[in-house]
Amino acid sequence: MNALNIAETMNAMGAQARQASAAMARSPAAVRSRALKRLAALLRENAQALGADNARDIERATRAGLAAPLVDRLRLTPKVIDTVAEGCEQLAAMPDIIGEIVGMRQQPSGIRVGQMRVPIGVFGMIFESRPNVTIEAASLSIKSGNACILRGGSEAIESNKALAALVRRALDDAGLPPDAVQLVPTTDREAVGQLIAMPQFVDVIIPRGGKGLIERISRDAKVPVIKHLDGNCHTYVDDPCDLDMAVRVTDNAKTQKYSPCNASEGLLVARAVAPQFLPRIGAVFAAKDVEMRCDAESGALMRGVPGARVVDATEQDWFEEYLAPIISIKVVAGLDEAIAHINHYGSHHTDAILTRDHLHAQRFLREVDSASVMVNASTRFADGFEYGLGAEIGISTDKFHARGPVGIEGLTSLKWVVLGEGEIRKG
Repeated sequence: MNALNIAETMNAMGAQARQASAAMARSPAAVRSRALKRLAALLRENAQALGADNARDIERATRAGLAAPLVDRLRLTPKVIDTVAEGCEQLAAMPDIIGEIVGMRQQPSGIRVGQMRVPIGVFGMIFESRPNVTIEAASLSIKSGNACILRGGSEAIESNKALAALVRRALDDAGLPPDAVQLVPTTDREAVGQLIAMPQFVDVIIPRGGKGLIERISRDAKVPVIKHLDGNCHTYVDDPCDLDMAVRVTDNAKTQKYSPCNASEGLLVARAVAPQFLPRIGAVFAAKDVEMRCDAESGALMRGVPGARVVDATEQDWFEEYLAPIISIKVVAGLDEAIAHINHYGSHHTDAILTRDHLHAQRFLREVDSASVMVNASTRFADGFEYGLGAEIGISTDKFHARGPVGIEGLTSLKWVVLGEGEIRKG
């Protein structure tokens, strides 16, 4: 497909999405729920055929020399298919928030003023690797009454095409416009350039992938972008704290899974508890072969731990998102220094304090400038499903308009509604 054809294709998709978005916005909640339930049924009925399409992607990726963990991300196993089908059913069962009016107040003039929750309209989503994201994005779009244009990674093109076809079938069966969910048919990168530069058709772009992809989209987009670049999350062990809890939570925050953006990459420890805490967590990390990049004070306490992999930290380490069995460790004087460190070096994603001091906890919640701030809990909880959102389309570290895990509410906007009985403005 040449550049002219790509531009024509993307413009046509944009116009179709805009038209479909109007029908989705006025569709009854019961009809959208019916589409989601139908999609869940189609996914289960077609699991074998989806597996065959997915096998072609896996074979091509393996032949191209894609790293084993990346190939693994591509797999549409029966369990993965059942999980996304279950997600569709859960979304169908959730309350509908479209058209909900909040904050209605009577004014001295006699008018009543409130805000109504409405769909954003059309969002474009650009993602890599995991083909199950096609269903997650499509199902959230249907539930929130939006239309979407999806552009998946070239490595999962066959799987994405097969999944998108089922979504369109489910929409059609439910009496909704199939063009409410469209998949970009080409793997040419020029299509991304077109998608992010169509403000007449697309209201917001949501990139989900590596830092390079997100940086490019943030730089070149002509429409708003909901995004996060890094997940440099921190766990701060305060004075006073429950040491047993601190060891358990810190271990989970770092080692439960290394690759997600909500894994803790930095560990800050109050000086008063460092001699008791650091050797204990050091032994846990040593047993799991986690490399510890330490400042001088924490390094002195860690080097005596049998099997500990201790490296002197550099200034850059405080900024790093490792996504690997590596963690930066620093001893701080106390709460003030911890908050200052997190706000300076962190990525404003997710940060946690482990403490027994209620006032310290309240200060941490108020003063740490991150999308999710936690007390006595693992940063790994920063997830739409864990927050009760049903699902998430991504995580935002922006302050407008969505922040943190982006679920159904994040795909909506508020408009002012005014109810009167013939009032006129005077003066």
